[in-house]
Amino acid sequence: MIRSAEEILKIVPNNLREAAYALGTPKWKVVTRIVLPTALAGLVTGVMLAIARVIGETAPLLVTTGSDRLRHTNPLSGRMQNLAVFAYSEYKDPGVDVQASYDKAWAAVLTLILIVMILSLLARWIYRRFGTELR
Repeated sequence: MIRSAEEILKIVPNNLREAAYALGTPKWKVVTRIVLPTALAGLVTGVMLAIARVIGETAPLLVTTGSDRLRHTNPLSGRMQNLAVFAYSEYKDPGVDVQASYDKAWAAVLTLILIVMILSLLARWIYRRFGTELR
């Protein structure tokens, strides 16, 4: 989503920005009054595609791993929940100790966010280190 937003903002013609700067408009006003309204349709499309991608990538996880409330000590036997399903089930059906279940759900979500962030940073580092730029 960030990459698509960046590309959409680059599509806005520089002539619009330069004309506003020539008239003495501050940079923040150029961004809020000229660049963002011009790129709004593309930004909304990028957000919609990102949401569709998240939904599309979560659905196969729910189908393939299912939902199993039992805790397994052996990770190689039986069905187990993935982190997304675990967070959802802990939040939906908290059990006896409600606060502990909510804490587990938020910990699972934080773990997912950290995994995605680490993988994204690693991908950017690899791209900057080994990628080629087109100019």
